[in-house]
Amino acid sequence: MPRRAAAHRQRGVGLVEILVAVLILSIGLLGIALVQTRALSQNNSSMARSMAVVASYSILDAIRGDRANALTGSYNQTVTGSATGSGCPDLSSLANRQLNAWCVELGKTLGAVTAPTGRVSCSTAGICTVTITFDDSRVGAGGNSAQTVVTKAML
Repeated sequence: MPRRAAAHRQRGVGLVEILVAVLILSIGLLGIALVQTRALSQNNSSMARSMAVVASYSILDAIRGDRANALTGSYNQTVTGSATGSGCPDLSSLANRQLNAWCVELGKTLGAVTAPTGRVSCSTAGICTVTITFDDSRVGAGGNSAQTVVTKAML
């Protein structure tokens, strides 16, 4: 008789136990979703920094192709990126045409939130510094939205 009574009490899982298990599982899934969201925003931020590095090397390659003008300071300008080209340097010289193309590239690749700025400074010794500043609001909470990439190279 005692065996029957014990078997009768252990007939299955109670509703409270199921609710506790679902609660624990839900908290775990919410944690996974939060980690995934943060990883995606960090990935977007990393992509923007990579694009800034690519843009700095693209203008440096253009400057290397026109070294004589670079040494005279023709490229020493600050541009504000614009996807449409408005506000970019005019097309009056080779240096300005290359800076104009770079300005449009900055606007298209880094201008998702605000217009990025790019500054080129070349010395007569052939050392060029390219500084790109852009808004990286995609980084999310706890990150720095103002990003600056500085590239220094010799011609």
